[in-house]
This record gives sequence, structure tokens and C-alpha cells, in this order.
Amino acid sequence: MRLLIMGPQGVGKGTQAALLSEHYFIPAISTGDIFRYNIKNKTELGLKALSYTDKGELVPDELTNTIVKDRLAMDDTENGWILDGYPRNASQVEALDAMLADLGTPLDAVVALEADRDVLLKRIAKRAEEQGRSDDTPEAIAKRLETYYAETAPLLDIYRKRGLLVTVNGVGEIDEIQGNIIAKLDAGDFDAAE
Repeated sequence: MRLLIMGPQGVGKGTQAALLSEHYFIPAISTGDIFRYNIKNKTELGLKALSYTDKGELVPDELTNTIVKDRLAMDDTENGWILDGYPRNASQVEALDAMLADLGTPLDAVVALEADRDVLLKRIAKRAEEQGRSDDTPEAIAKRLETYYAETAPLLDIYRKRGLLVTVNGVGEIDEIQGNIIAKLDAGDFDAAE
């Protein structure tokens, strides 16, 4: 199974990606985690990424596309994967389409988690407090949410038109949300294409 998990920051994508990874026995690949690992270890990639994330900006497409392409070509992705945090704009959708065509592996579904902005802001503030993430300042959060709604949310329509979108409420008990996602995926309960 090859899945994208999408939604605004703080909606629970990372949590659900990890649970779905265990359920389907496929790796969860988070572009944010890859960048944070490199930032923590002060690699060249990490230092480049840090110059953007500390200002609440997204890492440029070219850099992100390269790490995704390299990661999807690794041996552990043979039976599928879950991509969390990618694609985030129309250019990345095109890049991902090209990668998947090259690999001969079509996308199976796109899970979109939804939650109100107030819920997201509370969750992100709590995450910042618990994890001490330098990229979770109020200013950076506001900027990332604006960018999500302007650039990433419109991508859901692309996947809805392709008949790949599964929308799930991201508010509630973690296990209940996971159960809803799995039930919809296993039943092929995709949102109606417009």
C-alpha cells in the first residue's frame, strides 16, 4: 500500500502515519523527521533546512524532492510506504507523479485528516512545550498554517478528482481515528470525485 497522509500541522499526521505503518507493515516516511534528524546532527542538509525552518519557511522543493526520491528508492519501500508531509504544493505533486512513474508504483490512496484551526493551535502549542521544537514558535506556526491553506489544501482536490482521497476527522481518540482511516481504506471508501 502506497499512501499519502495530509492535513494541516498539528492534525495528527505523524501519529496516524506511525500507527498505519505498524498496521500495514510499511515504513512511514516524514520529510519533517528527515530534516529534523539532519538539523539535530548538523549535517549539510540539516544546516540548509534550518535556515528555512527557523523562520517558519518551508524547505525548497528541489531539496525536498531529492530526499523523497532517494527515500522511495530504498529497499524497505518495496511493499509500500506512507508519506507524511509531502507533497505540499502543485509542483511537488508533479515531482511525485514522475517519481512514481519511474518506479512503476502507483499511489493507492491519500488520507486527509481535518480539524478546526483552534484545535490545531492548541495541539501545536502543547507539542512545542513537550518536545521543545524550535520550529513551533507562535509566529512560525501561524505562517505554516497560512502556507498549508494556501498551497497544500488545494492539492486535496487534485487527489479527489483522481478518486484517491479519503477524508477523516482528525479530532477524537487516537485509536478511533486510526480505526476510521483503516475502515475507509480497507473498504475503498473514497470521497466522491467531482
